[in-house]
Amino acid sequence: MNTAEILKKVRQIEIKTGRLVSETFAGEYQSVFKGRGMEFAEVREYVAGDDVRSIDWNVTARFSKPFIRRYVEERELTLMIVCDMSASQFFGSGTKAKNEAAAELSAMFAFSALKNNDKTGLLVFTDGPELYIPPRKGKNHILRIIREILAYSPRGRATSVTRALDTANRLMKRRGIIILISDFNDAGYEKALRRTAVRHDLIPVVVEDRLERTLPKVRALINAELLEEEDGGAAPLVADLSSPDFLAKYAAARGEGFKTMERAFQSAGTDWLSVDPAGDIYNPVVKFFKRRQRKLKGP
Repeated sequence: MNTAEILKKVRQIEIKTGRLVSETFAGEYQSVFKGRGMEFAEVREYVAGDDVRSIDWNVTARFSKPFIRRYVEERELTLMIVCDMSASQFFGSGTKAKNEAAAELSAMFAFSALKNNDKTGLLVFTDGPELYIPPRKGKNHILRIIREILAYSPRGRATSVTRALDTANRLMKRRGIIILISDFNDAGYEKALRRTAVRHDLIPVVVEDRLERTLPKVRALINAELLEEEDGGAAPLVADLSSPDFLAKYAAARGEGFKTMERAFQSAGTDWLSVDPAGDIYNPVVKFFKRRQRKLKGP
């Protein structure tokens, strides 16, 4: 996209997500992402209906009438969007690529955070961290985050979830929310997930195009990947999409990779959601919020 197209897309995302946030997500966000704890607000005279467990006995004894201590939730949080910009993020079989879906998802969470007076930051990564925008408030700040995700030209091509999470942990000194947006085409990130989930409220968002899950059976040859030759050059690996054997092996490998990813999330104790950029990306977020609300309420 050129500059004009990027700005047009940013405006479209702002309008669409702004309406959805106002109607749905802002209240849901506050209910599922709690503040850091309770902080003291005031001591005031007891009135009928107050919880007797809140009585401050020292003040009560001093004035010979009951007073209570009142606390409020320390609400303000930091939301950090950790966004994968490796080569696979620029693929899309529908009207939008995975990086465009990531921009819309980021907008939903960021505008919800803004409605609740929380700050939002951005960490872009490939095989290492590449761009960091410190957390701030304000609509223009969020529009910059959306613009960066849409327009960013990455230096790396591979994915390192571990390095991204380790960087986010160093940057975030206090407990906050980390929205990790990636297709998780990586391995060995299980320990990093667990470390991060202990320190922060970690929400992995899996962005996977439906064509990546199930390749079509057609008479076509595709360049599946690049392999290193002995002379240091690169040779294309050609895959035959009309071959039942190849399609079966591909499906088995993708299925096993997805199971490994699910086990990693479950081991870390994280809530997560999956989004297909070729389909509706908003309903999965709504369902995630509702699922998490039920979990927080308990049986």
